[in-house]
Order: sequence, then C-alpha cells, then structure tokens
Amino acid sequence: MAANLGPTGVSSAGAVPGSGPSAFVLDSGLEIKTRSVEQTLLPLVSQITTLINHKDNTKKSDKTLQAIQRVGQAVNLAVGRFVKVGEAIANENQDLKEEINIACIEAKQAGETIAALTDVSSLNHSETDGQITIFTDKTGVIKAARLLLSSVTKVLLLADRVVIKQIITSRNKVLATMERLEKVNSFQEFVQIFSQFGNEMVEFAHLTGDRQNDLKDEKKKAKMAAARAVLEKCTMMLLTASKTCLRHPNCESAHKNKDGVFDRMKVALEKVIEIVTDCRPHGETDISSVSIFTGIKEFKRNIETLRENLNFQSKENLSMMLDVLLEHTEDFTDSAYTSHEHRERILELSTQARMSLQQLISVWSQAQSKKTKSIAEELELAMLKISHSLNELKKELHNTATQLATDLLKYHTDHVALKALKLTGVEGNLEGLAEYTCKLSEQKDQLVETCRLLRHVSGTEPLVITCLHAEETFQVTGQQIISAAETLTLHPSSKIAKENLDVFCEAWESQISDMSTLLREISDVFEGRRGEKYGYLSLPKSMKNNANLKSLKTDKPDSEEQAKVAKLGLKLGLLTSDANCEIEKWEDQENEIVRCGRNMSSVAYSLYLFTRGEGPLKTSQDLIHQLEVFAEEGLKLASSVQVFSKQLKDDDKLMLLVEINKLTPLCHQLQTTTKTPLQNQVFLKVDKCITKTRSAMAILVQLLSLCYKLLKKLQVENSRWVSLTNKDSVNGKT
Repeated sequence: MAANLGPTGVSSAGAVPGSGPSAFVLDSGLEIKTRSVEQTLLPLVSQITTLINHKDNTKKSDKTLQAIQRVGQAVNLAVGRFVKVGEAIANENQDLKEEINIACIEAKQAGETIAALTDVSSLNHSETDGQITIFTDKTGVIKAARLLLSSVTKVLLLADRVVIKQIITSRNKVLATMERLEKVNSFQEFVQIFSQFGNEMVEFAHLTGDRQNDLKDEKKKAKMAAARAVLEKCTMMLLTASKTCLRHPNCESAHKNKDGVFDRMKVALEKVIEIVTDCRPHGETDISSVSIFTGIKEFKRNIETLRENLNFQSKENLSMMLDVLLEHTEDFTDSAYTSHEHRERILELSTQARMSLQQLISVWSQAQSKKTKSIAEELELAMLKISHSLNELKKELHNTATQLATDLLKYHTDHVALKALKLTGVEGNLEGLAEYTCKLSEQKDQLVETCRLLRHVSGTEPLVITCLHAEETFQVTGQQIISAAETLTLHPSSKIAKENLDVFCEAWESQISDMSTLLREISDVFEGRRGEKYGYLSLPKSMKNNANLKSLKTDKPDSEEQAKVAKLGLKLGLLTSDANCEIEKWEDQENEIVRCGRNMSSVAYSLYLFTRGEGPLKTSQDLIHQLEVFAEEGLKLASSVQVFSKQLKDDDKLMLLVEINKLTPLCHQLQTTTKTPLQNQVFLKVDKCITKTRSAMAILVQLLSLCYKLLKKLQVENSRWVSLTNKDSVNGKT
C-alpha cells in the first residue's frame, strides 16, 4: 500500500492543468505563498513513504527511529503553516470560507495523526507497551498522508478560484474606467480618470504577471504574454490618442485612431480572461494550431505507428492529412513575395511527397496480406523515403520564409516611410500623405504576409503564437499610423497630434525589432540550438532568482556579443552622467525624488562598470540583485513623482503622468526579466536587462529635469501668491 502513496499525490490530482497559484494577493494586501508550503509538504510525505516501506522483520536502528520522528514533526509544522495560509484566504473570501475551512481542518487532523504515528520515542524504552506507531499501524499513516494530500489539493484549487476572481474583478474595473475615458469631453476630467486608469492597469498587470509565471502550458503562457504586451503598449497609445481627440474633437481621423486603440485593448482584456478561465467562445477555432511544421510532425508520428501495428492507421486518413498539409503550402506558392525558384522547388517537393505516400500505401497493402521479411524491409524503406521528402520540404519552406523576412527587415531598417509621414504631417502636405500612406500600406501587407509564412515554419507553439501576435500588431498599428498621420496633416501645428504619431511609429519600430529577434529564434529552433520548451521574448517562467546562476557563470559571450554589451554599457554610463548633472541642480538633496534618482544612477553606474569587467559587481547574483534594486527604486520614484504631480496644474500634471507611464512598465519588465530562466542564453538576458535599464535611465533624466523646472515654477507661483497676500494684508491695515 505504501508504494501507491506517491501517485496519489498532487502530481495527479493536486493541480489544474496549466495552472497553479504560487502567490495570492488578497484585498488586504497580504501575500500568501501557498505553493512554497505545498513544496515543503510533498517531499516530507515522500520521505515517510520511503521510511515505512520496509520489511517487518528489519531491525530498526536509532538513526531510523529519529529520522522518522523528525519527518513526522516537520510535516505537522508545515501543515500548521499551510492551515494558517488557508484560513487567511478564507477570511478574505466569504463565499469560499466554509469550503476552505473544512479542507484546512482535514489537513490539520491529518498532520496531527502523522505526527502521533511517527512519534516513536517510546520504542527506545519498550516495544510492547501498546503504543500505536508507524510500525504497528502502517495503514493508518498511509491514510493520513492521503487525506493530507487531498485536503492540500482542495485548498490550492479553492485558492486558485480566488486568484481567477481577482483577475476578473480587476478586468471589470479597467473596463468600467475605459468606458468613462471613451465618453470624457473635458481635458481636466480626462486627467483625473486617466490617473485612476493607470493605477488599475498596474494592478491588473501585477495579477496577470503572477498568473503568467504560474502557467504550466507554454501555449497559454505565450498567449498571456502577447495579450499583456498589447495592453502595455496600448496604454500609452490611449493617452496620446485621447488627448488628440480632445484637442481636435471634430477630426474624424483622430476619432478613428482613438477607437482603434480602445477596441484592441478590449479584445486583449477578453483574451486574458479566456486564458485564465480556460474557455474559448463557442465555435471559435484555434488558429495557432494551423502550422505546416506542426502538420508534418503529426503526420510523421502517425507513420511511425505502422512499425507497431499495420492496422492502427487508415490509408484514407494519412492521404487526407497529407492533402491538408500540402494545401497550406499554397500560402507560400500563392504569395507574391515568394521567388520563382523557391516556388518551383516547393511544388516539386510537394509532388515528391505525394508520390512517396502512394508508394508507401502500395507497400503497406502488400504487407497486410503477406508478412515476409522482404516486404517489411520495403515498408521500412518507403517510410524513410516519405520522411525524407517531408524533411526536404520543411527545409525549403524554412529557407523561403526566413530569407524573405531577412530581406524585408534589411530593406525597412531605416523606416523611410515613417520618417516621410512625419515630415509630410508637419508640412500639411496632403499629396505627400497619400503617397507615403500607400507605401506604408504596401510595407504592412508584406510584413503581415511574412509573419504568416513564419508561423508555418515555427518549431514551437509559443513561437507560432508570437508570429500571430506580430501579424496582428503590424495589421492594426499600420492602420493607426495612417489615421494619426492624417490627423497631423490636417492640423500640422498640433503638438499633441505630432506626439501621437510618434507614439504609434515607436510601436511599429519596436515590433520590427521584435520580429528580428523572432526570426533568430525560429532559426535556432530549426537548427536544433533550442529545445522543444522554448520561450520567446518576454515569456517569464517561474523560478528562483538564482536558479540558473551556474549556467550564467559558465556561458561566455563571444567577441561580438561582448562588443555589443560594452556599447550598451557606454550609453548607460553617459546617461548616468546626465542624471548626476540633473541631480546636482536640486537645492534639497534630501528630496525623495532626488534620493530615488541618485540610487538609480548609482546602480546604473555599477552596471556600466560591470560591462567593462570592473567595479563591485563580480558574480551573476550581484548583477541580478542590483537590477532588482534598480527596478524597485524606479517604482518608488514613479510613486514620489505622482505625489508631487498632485500639486500641479492639469497640463503640467499630465506631462509628468506621461513619463511615469513610460517608467513603471519598464521597471515591471525588468523585474520579470530578472526572474526569467536563462536556458544558457546569458547574453540575451544581459542584453535585455541593460537595454531596459538604459531606457529607464533616459526617462529618469527627463523626469529629473521636468520635476526640477515644475518645482521652480511652483515655488515662483507660491511666492507670488504670498507676496500678494502680504500686500493685501498691509493695505487692509492701512
């Protein structure tokens, strides 16, 4: 019976597929880490299983007796902590209180039973005094252990419902505030509501970020990352698009631009809830499963079954699978961007695959009627032949898609169309607008088509989803750039319209940069440099900060990577110097904004020294710790600036809010990146961290300068008001 204890544990029944909360942020602000308690319990219960699974006639040594007693006591203590966690969750959630409390009582009883049955100290004195122990009641301790695992599972599942409810509630708050923002008519009202909206989005980002880390399903994790990326970028777009609408209320293109942002955010919010609740709208198909590489993998897997059983597969099923697979290759052959040579080669390999399948079916039919050695060898040869044909087709499709993407990215690196649209906008040149709008639309169509082809050759589900995200982003952002450019052209002197166009252009440039990273990662997977469970870009995985320190220390960057890091570090060093210059202007060096800025600058300088192989940071653990400190100080700075902004007028206040809404997401991203597994890609992680730190430092310099000017302005206004008050007072006395 003891042998059955392990599989009865949480591995089979203790977690919902694709979920598993590690931290619950309750309404009171209490953070409860149930997963850590669960991870303490399970190894201890496993030890009990090992210790009690012995022969009855085996002599018990003192060491064994003491080990059993220690384990039993440790289990009981861990259960006690777990019960406190459960009770705290119950008190915060009245609708689940009764269920959670019952499960906690069961867990407590099981823990106490295990402690009593493993209390074998009396055996040191007498083995015949009637004391019931683990040696006289194995069944009892096994039942207690099973009850413990069952009750722990119940608490975890109920707590998981709490997290889901929190995310849904947070989403509803965001949607409600978005509706108010859509209808707002005055600038002052917009500033107030947007400030509230920003806080709600930060809360939603925290909750969904924790959930993303806990997801076990790589596909769901990638979908969550894509949806959260949309929300993060759209928050800034929403600000500038709404301001443009308020400034130019009768401009149709401005309203079209703003409506596009709101619509995309609503779709992203709905996607997050679909992932969290694990339900998809009725009748909706999952596009991410449509991939030629996935189809080839499935087809080859079905062919492999013929080695075990000739009747397991039907010939019609395999023929239909190949037809569907080759039908998808028409995306390549019908594309206007596929070269003639690639098109001809794909058609040729498709024909070879069909012929190879017909040959396999012919030999397969013979093998079913005549089971001879020669037929078996022919069947094996036919299977190898079609596998080879499909591998060649796979290689050709990969080369076609990646070459097209590489050429396209090289051609559009300088962003000529975007620069031209900005120029024609400020000039009010409607003819130029029409010309470059057409060019951007062509570029958008090329990029969307290329992303569709890359999706077919992506070797993992997360990469397929990232291709879909890139395809959608180019499609939507392209249209929004055009509407923003049209607004600027109609109002060429409008600063807010220019700022709005800049924001959308930055989003486009950012997606182009992400696409080059995506292309590199697709090639890595194809060439076998990455495993199946490969995550793309900002897909965080749950881990301790130092979980991959060994790989970080042993993976040495090549000379090109070192040069890139050194270049990034140099820019970081220059920004540190700029920040220090801004800090020196402040008379009050103990100001909270100055203090946070000084701390951030100090950390950034140590990172700069690290890129040169100098300074106090010697190990990877030092680096990670400093990045965490930097992100924490950045969030404190954002909070302090927000407090300061409450003293300002609406226009000035909004300028600060714009910069805060840039800094806060960067700090959260940095925190996420430091917790992401390395998978032996140290350079990528260091590159991302330093890049984000550099961006945050650029914002810091802007904030320090802006806050200093606004503080001086406020002091002048206050002193003028005091002077006028004193003058009035004197006149009154006179």
